[in-house]
Amino acid sequence: MKQPRPPWLKVRLRLGEDFERLEAILTRWGLNTICREASCPNIGECFNHKTATFLILGDRCTRGCSFCGVKRGIPCPPDPGETKRVAQAIKEIGLTHAVITSVTRDDLSDGGAMAFAQTIREIKLLQPDAVVEVLIPDLKGSKESLSIIIKARPNIVGHNVETVPRLYPQVRRGADYKRSLRVLKTAKELYPVMATKSGLMVGMGEEKEEVFQAMDDLRAADCDLLTVGQYLPPAADSNFSLQRYYSPSEFQAFFEEGMKRGFRWVESGPLVRSSYHAEQQWENYLNFPCG
Repeated sequence: MKQPRPPWLKVRLRLGEDFERLEAILTRWGLNTICREASCPNIGECFNHKTATFLILGDRCTRGCSFCGVKRGIPCPPDPGETKRVAQAIKEIGLTHAVITSVTRDDLSDGGAMAFAQTIREIKLLQPDAVVEVLIPDLKGSKESLSIIIKARPNIVGHNVETVPRLYPQVRRGADYKRSLRVLKTAKELYPVMATKSGLMVGMGEEKEEVFQAMDDLRAADCDLLTVGQYLPPAADSNFSLQRYYSPSEFQAFFEEGMKRGFRWVESGPLVRSSYHAEQQWENYLNFPCG
């Protein structure tokens, strides 16, 4: 039986002048966003604040994660002009914090690493002071591919573990929990001054102790930033079934537990997604009292 959404998860899509302007810019440059492709509940808030997470390398994923709303199938070849168009759109919007992600491209020998690297370089060429955050797939665990991205010097590299290891066979087929942890650890080893970030969804049948263990695993991988949000199935019939809703007070407890464990910031809340309040997350990271 479908569970009714609690009041704290009922979001009203807010349209406005900034929303329409951002939509127009994205359409004119022929660009995708994960906001639209994954049916993010925050699209109205983010678009009205001139924030978007750009989705490169097409809109079809080569994997079949059961939690995700992105289309699956055989993707088109990479668009060689996409990296420049992303940078031009970011400049036109006036973003000071740019977030770039992609579908998983297991069909590409480098997993899409060159496209990420070139996008980072194009953004920095047009917006030298912009903070560039990338949310990357696991690249099949290739250190060589990861190095290509790191050499372009992003400010933040994110890779989401998404859920606890026990649920991987049902939720993240084709992925590997330990491999995802290695991606984060290796990224930090390759460029220690860069921030690393990961994300967890809750409400998929995990126990709280499993979430706390995942936090410990991420800290052991030297992960700096963490997001924790409520899982919301994009399509009721085709995605992993929701098991429960967490209350705002439970998300506050996740925040407190994460900060105790040494993350430089934990963004935790029912509507939190990887890039939700990304600019504020970065500010909190910079202001974290080290030492």
